[in-house]
Amino acid sequence: MTIALFLGSLLGLMAIGMPIAFALMLTGVALMYQLDFFDAQLLAQNMLGGADNFPLMAVPFFLLAGELMNAGGLSKRIVALAVTLFGHIRGGLGYVAIGTSVVLASLSGSAIADTAAIAALLIPMMRNNGYNLERSSGLIAAGGIIAPIIPPSMSFIIYGVATNISITKLFMAGIVPGLLMGVTLVLIWMRVARKEDVPVQPRQPWSVRFKAAVDGIWALVMPVIIIGGMRFGLFTPTEAAVVAAVYALIVGLFVYREISLRDLPQLFVSAAKTTAVVMFLVAAAMVTAYMITLAELPGQVISLLEPMLDHPKWLMAAIVVLLTLVGTAMDLTPTILILGPVLVPLITKAGIDPVYFGVMFVMVGAVGLLTPPVGTVLNVVCGVGRVSMEGIIRGVWPYVVAYTALIGLFVVFPEIITVPAGWLH
Repeated sequence: MTIALFLGSLLGLMAIGMPIAFALMLTGVALMYQLDFFDAQLLAQNMLGGADNFPLMAVPFFLLAGELMNAGGLSKRIVALAVTLFGHIRGGLGYVAIGTSVVLASLSGSAIADTAAIAALLIPMMRNNGYNLERSSGLIAAGGIIAPIIPPSMSFIIYGVATNISITKLFMAGIVPGLLMGVTLVLIWMRVARKEDVPVQPRQPWSVRFKAAVDGIWALVMPVIIIGGMRFGLFTPTEAAVVAAVYALIVGLFVYREISLRDLPQLFVSAAKTTAVVMFLVAAAMVTAYMITLAELPGQVISLLEPMLDHPKWLMAAIVVLLTLVGTAMDLTPTILILGPVLVPLITKAGIDPVYFGVMFVMVGAVGLLTPPVGTVLNVVCGVGRVSMEGIIRGVWPYVVAYTALIGLFVVFPEIITVPAGWLH
């Protein structure tokens, strides 16, 4: 009965078009009434407690860092360096897009911010060089979802807060899967690029490459500082977010000089607006999470899936299918906030490593950003690149299939994630 009420309330409210944050909050209220102890003060306390969480301070700072990197010229210089290195190869701008996606993923941790930056810089360049717009847009969208996997990742921060799992361990565990996603894109693009009948750019002399590398060194050093600082215990993920924002601000203001003090209010407001959306989602989800615990919903889910607890890989495969279906209709952040607290007790009882599960959870949810009808990343690329939704779906499907195969590989061989994570932590 509780599971039916939970799903019915949440899905029903979303079906009538209610924003997800309000749907989460009202679902919590429905569970309160079902348990017969509605208390408005308790509702407010849980919302306040959900937002008043130290690790969540990383969210606004990483969002601000992304804004500052795009406006301050760091993203542009990473693209320029990649063009000098790979532009002369057949389909070279596609490899530039992949390399840039991986590097930017290690800077901001936001799929939407990274995708928007890369699309704005590379889609016009690829269009002018005769690349097929659908295939190019699909590649850029597929590259954008590496951002939630390679640290620093806002999705890992939210997942860690929602499930009480070490964010630092999640960050370290995401490095190898994120890099493998980049390798997967390279392999698929090698095949797709054969269809691209475009002139290759002239090979750049090493003097030009060296100049581009020197010009971009300030941007390339940033992920080393962030990941190295967390790996060696110099600062926490929350402190790393502050370091990233301050570093991007200093470089943009005083090194590249592409932003001025007059630009800062607009950048701060833009980051604050996105932060407000995320934080309100988290606050509302904490009401639901509290009621889920009181209603013993995880225990009911465990009892339903009891036969699969002795077969962790089959259980993991079933959860991947569930998350894939959910990802077609729901964005990544609400998926984490709704299902994370429900599923983690289940996988823990089955003996599945919760850090490994967190990486898989976020990765499957990130692939959902490429699937309609929601497809948040697809919508970003459509808007920036002026390409139709039908066109980008045709362009992105080979990468969705490849990512799905990679996830299947991780289900069968979880050691691909867990062993390197043990080395890195």
